[in-house]
Amino acid sequence: MFTGLIEEKGRMEEIRSSEEDTEMKITHMTLDDIKEGDSIAVNGACLTAYDISPGSFKVTMINETKRITSLDGIQAGDAVNLERAVRLSDRLGGHLVSGHVDGTGEVTSLTHDGNALVMKVECPKRLMKYMTDQGSVTIDGTSLTLFEVDRGSSVITLNLIPETLERTILSDKVIGDKVNIEADQIVKYVEHLLKNGDADLLKAGGLNV
Repeated sequence: MFTGLIEEKGRMEEIRSSEEDTEMKITHMTLDDIKEGDSIAVNGACLTAYDISPGSFKVTMINETKRITSLDGIQAGDAVNLERAVRLSDRLGGHLVSGHVDGTGEVTSLTHDGNALVMKVECPKRLMKYMTDQGSVTIDGTSLTLFEVDRGSSVITLNLIPETLERTILSDKVIGDKVNIEADQIVKYVEHLLKNGDADLLKAGGLNV
């Protein structure tokens, strides 16, 4: 589990693809306590670290991960958002993020509003039911607040503050770029309960459905 607060912008050092999977070597500056088998969110996709060396680690991406994430188009030299799995003692500064990407969206607009960057992302229609004004969404592993949701065009609007732009790769995005999207876990859990006839569990918790 992750929080969506990016710890570092790493660098994709090497990419080796085969028919079965893709091995990637990622370099970093500060994540010195990574251990073999640790879960690392790379642009929001949960991957397992191995072959740990000072300043680098490797991960392997299966073909299914390539199919559903924007990592399919990543190249050596590209910057990536990195976050280690949360510890029970950590503060939850963002929101609960699983690292299981739901799909990809496309950046359709980038405009400046003072110091903020306003980003519009076209999402898969199947994910729009999870998007609510002032709700949470994860974009390339970054926990963000939904500023505006346009269900008609399947477009969400995000306001990126200077801190987010400095600490993440979102500042590098251009119109047409693909981004990884993970919807809010809590919203998906509620939908699951309602869909499977477990509304009584929600009512028992004080929720009207």
